[in-house]
Amino acid sequence: MEQMRLLDRIAIVTGADSGIGQATAIAFAEEGADVVITYLHDAAGAEFTRLEVEARGRRGLAIRVDQRDPAAVSRLFAETRGQFGVPTILVNNAGIAMEGEPVKDMSIEDWDNVIRTNLYGPFYCCQQFIRLLEQGRDRPHATIINITSVQEEIAYPGSAAYDSAKGGLRNLTRTLALELAEDDINVVNIAPGMVLTPMNKEALENPQVRAEQVQYIPVKRAAEPWEIAQAAVYVASRAGWYVHGTSLFIDGGLTRNVGQIP
Repeated sequence: MEQMRLLDRIAIVTGADSGIGQATAIAFAEEGADVVITYLHDAAGAEFTRLEVEARGRRGLAIRVDQRDPAAVSRLFAETRGQFGVPTILVNNAGIAMEGEPVKDMSIEDWDNVIRTNLYGPFYCCQQFIRLLEQGRDRPHATIINITSVQEEIAYPGSAAYDSAKGGLRNLTRTLALELAEDDINVVNIAPGMVLTPMNKEALENPQVRAEQVQYIPVKRAAEPWEIAQAAVYVASRAGWYVHGTSLFIDGGLTRNVGQIP
């Protein structure tokens, strides 16, 4: 039997109640990791993920966290350490989308909500993760994976807040890569294109909408969550530790198609 690539590691996966986060938490458990699952609204989805983790013989823990609140994030890491130990994998996946709202019409509340969720939240999590690692005696190798989007590179009209947050997260990763390299922590962005998750609800539920949208993707299909999850497994495993300070675009060639669409 092939050896598990994340055996006895402890991982935190934010927003693991559905989609990419849920697939990543399950994939990590299949590779031998214990997984802390965060959610904000979907307790049932988080519980499903926890049960799937435990069905694979690993420990699972679901915690409600509003990552816009630094105190809530601090409690997440304290509870993780108290129940599981010091985590060595962090996946910042939780986020919200907003589109169709031009800058001139955007409310400050909408802007603030997206930026605080998609950029401040990962910053708070990275900060607590690093501080907790510094308290450990062994200082084992650790990995931070930030789930960005092709929109860290491609801007769309009506998506200023989301584009700005994902672009900011890209540069947070680059800065952390420089700060943490000597501490044996690799930091990587995974930048998906179109993925069939609840965030793409219309395409997920309507085959006609999906068929129209994938015409812009060279491979002519959307990704499944498990495909993104397997990239996260690779980056967190020993084979991926030299991947550092970069973005892995998993987009079916979408970013190469920019400027080619008539």
